[in-house]
Amino acid sequence: MLSIYADQGWTDEARRSLIYQGHIFLRSPAPAATALCNFAQELIEEAFTGHDPLTAQYDMPVQQFVSIVAPLQPRFIHHPRTKDLIADVLLEAGCDPEETYFDVPRLRVMSSSGYLTAGVGYQLHPHRDTWYSAPASQLNWWLPIYDMEPRNAMAFHPRYWYEGVRNGSRDFNYYAWNSGGRKDAAKEINEDTRKQPKAEEPLELEPDIRPIPARAGTIVFSGAQLHTTVPNTSGVTRFSIDFRSVNRADVEAGRGAPNQDWECTGTSLRDFMRCTDRERLPEDVIAPYDTGPKPADGRLVYKPAEVG
Repeated sequence: MLSIYADQGWTDEARRSLIYQGHIFLRSPAPAATALCNFAQELIEEAFTGHDPLTAQYDMPVQQFVSIVAPLQPRFIHHPRTKDLIADVLLEAGCDPEETYFDVPRLRVMSSSGYLTAGVGYQLHPHRDTWYSAPASQLNWWLPIYDMEPRNAMAFHPRYWYEGVRNGSRDFNYYAWNSGGRKDAAKEINEDTRKQPKAEEPLELEPDIRPIPARAGTIVFSGAQLHTTVPNTSGVTRFSIDFRSVNRADVEAGRGAPNQDWECTGTSLRDFMRCTDRERLPEDVIAPYDTGPKPADGRLVYKPAEVG
C-alpha cells in the first residue's frame, strides 16, 4: 500500500528511501518555496500585463496566448534567480547541498476547457518520467503558483507502481529529444505532434490520487510514479512549477525506484547541477546510465541559446 506523508520530520535519506518505495510526500508552504512561487508569479503577471493570467484565455485568441507563454517559460526556467531559489527550496527541505543536484524547472501552463492542450500548454498524458530517460533515483518536486483544486490537479495512478505498462519508451532517446522535441514546443498549438513515449495498452486510471497542496505547497514523488495532468475543467488556467533532484550517493550506488517497464536510451543526468556551486555530475558517475547509441544530430544537454 502506498502512503502520503504530510509534513513529517523525516531525514532526507529516509524520505528518499520511502519515495523509492512509491510513497508521496506533501510539504506545507514554507519561506523558500513561497519565494520561488512569488518570483514566478511576478514574471507571469508582468507577461500578461493588462490581463488576469488565470482568465486571460477568455480575452484573446489562442495564438496570442501562446505568444505570451512561449517566451515567459524560458525566461523563468533559465533565470539565474530561479536556480538560487530552487537551491533554497531543497535546503529548506533538509537536502544535503553537497550531495543534492537539481535540474532547471518547468513552468507549466494548463488552460481550462480545452483552450490549449498542445505545445507550451501540453496536457501531459499518463506517463513516468523514467520513460523520458530520467534516472531511477530522480525525485520530482511540484508546486502550484496559485490556488488549485481537484479539477485542475495532477493525478497519480498507484496501481501502476506495482505493474508495468507496455509503452513506447523503447523508441525514446534523450539526446534526440534535446535536439528536436524540446525546442519545438511553441510550434504546437492545435495538436501536439512530437513523438513521445506513451502507454500502448488501455489503462485503468480510476481511482486516482489527487493531492491538493496550498499555494507554494510541495508534492515530492518518484520520477517512476505513473502520473497525468487532469483535464482542466476548473474555468481558470493553472500555473505550476516542477523540478527534479538527485542525490549523488544514490546515483553512484544505483539506488532508486524499481524499473517496471522503461527501455529508453540516453540519460538526463547531465542536466543536474549541484546546489552549492552549480557544478554538473562527473562523466564517470553518468557513464553507467549512458545507454544506447548517441544520434549524430543529438545533444547531450539541451541549450536553448543554440537552438533558438
